[in-house]
Amino acid sequence: MEKKVSLWQIFTVFAKIGAFTIGGGYAMIPIIQAEMSKRGWISDDELPDIVALSQSAPGVMAVNISIFAGHKLRGFKGSVAATLGSITPSFLIILGIALFFSAFKDNPYVERAFKGIRPVVISLIAVPMVNMARKSCTTWWKWLLAVGALVLVAFLNVSPLYIIVCVLVAGFCATYYKEGLWKR
Repeated sequence: MEKKVSLWQIFTVFAKIGAFTIGGGYAMIPIIQAEMSKRGWISDDELPDIVALSQSAPGVMAVNISIFAGHKLRGFKGSVAATLGSITPSFLIILGIALFFSAFKDNPYVERAFKGIRPVVISLIAVPMVNMARKSCTTWWKWLLAVGALVLVAFLNVSPLYIIVCVLVAGFCATYYKEGLWKR
């Protein structure tokens, strides 16, 4: 029988993740994967499912990931513990910054620090996305869809909603045609 994970463990692991990730949900993915894999809480095959659910649910992705991962571990209580763990560090940091921001908002060192953080956040987002694409895109047409969606969203400012609707319609039509339902 699998050992039950305590709510305190879930809270502290997600608090650690929340404290040391800058850039939101996508930046959390590699850290969540590392932390949960080394504890045996989640397999590498389950993470893409959690990320997909988190992206499709309304709300902040970091919170959604915490909700789904916590639910996998301990149900509703696990969701609450993981969510509180992931948002508490950010809340406390933002509260502290808000209290003292006016004193250092125009400081050139602070401005440079934030500019220096940007490339790190981009790499924290890009690496897990490339890794998930490698695992998920197993055929040439899946790669074509992934790269096409990236180009449309990143460079042509097409809403992801339109892409999702188009892929759903195309998938429905392909299945309809493949199964021969149009002949009936």
